[in-house]
Amino acid sequence: MMSFARLERRFGWLAFPGFLRYYAMLHVMVFILQMFRPDIGQLLDFDRSLILSGEVWRIATGFFAFSEFGRPNPLNIVFLFFAVNFAFMVSDGIEGEWGAFKASLFYYTGILLILVANFVCPQVMPGSGFVLYASAFFAFATLFPKVTIMLMFILPVPVGLLGIIQGVVIVLMVIFTPMLLPFMLLGFANYLFWAGIPALRGTARVIESAQRRGRFNAAKLPANEAFHTCAVCERSDVSDPALEFRVGRDGREYCDEHLEN
Repeated sequence: MMSFARLERRFGWLAFPGFLRYYAMLHVMVFILQMFRPDIGQLLDFDRSLILSGEVWRIATGFFAFSEFGRPNPLNIVFLFFAVNFAFMVSDGIEGEWGAFKASLFYYTGILLILVANFVCPQVMPGSGFVLYASAFFAFATLFPKVTIMLMFILPVPVGLLGIIQGVVIVLMVIFTPMLLPFMLLGFANYLFWAGIPALRGTARVIESAQRRGRFNAAKLPANEAFHTCAVCERSDVSDPALEFRVGRDGREYCDEHLEN
C-alpha cells in the first residue's frame, strides 16, 4: 500500500492551501449578492431534478448557494464577520496540523461524499454545503479540544465542548428525522476517516499504555518490602543494604555471617 508521504510526493499538486478560506469567501459573496438578487439561493442551490434537466452548474454552486445569515443588515454583518474569522481559524488550525495536502484531501473527500449523498439519499438537505463546515469544525475540535473561544463574545468555551454539543444536535436531528441518517453518515464520513477514527485509535493506545504501566507498577515490590531476608537473624537488604545473601543447601536464604551454619 502506498504510504501517505509517497502519495503526497506523487500528487502534491492537488494541495489547495487555504481551501476553507476561499470556500468561506464564496458564502460572503452570496451574502452580498442577496442585496441585489434575493432569490439567488434558489437559483444556485442543489436540485436533483433541475440538474438532470440540464442545470448542471448547481452541482458546484449548491455548495455556496446560501449564506445562512439572511438578508444583509448590521447585526447579520457582525455575525458573518465573526463566522468567517472562525472559519479562517479552523482552516489554519487543520492545515497547520495536517499540512495543505492532507487538509485538501479531507475537504475534497467531504465534497465528493456530500455530492453522492445529494444524489442517492431520499432526503436532500437545503444548503448542504454547510456540512463541509461542520465536518471541518469536528476535525478542528478533535485536534484542538482545549482551544477556547468566546461564545457570544462573552463566555469562554472550549472548542471540544462545542464539538460535543454539535454532535448531540446532529444526533437529535437524525432521531426526529430518521430519513436524514444516510445523508449524515455520508456527509460526515470524511471526518470519521481523517480525524474521528484516528483519534479513537490514539485514545485506545494511550489507555492501553496506561493499563500496561499500571500492571507493571502493581507487579513491582513496595519500596519498604525486602527482597532478601536472612533465615537466622532476619536482617534484610532493606535493614542492612551492605549485607550479601546466598541460598543455603536447605533452599533457605542466609546472610554471609550465617551461611556456614
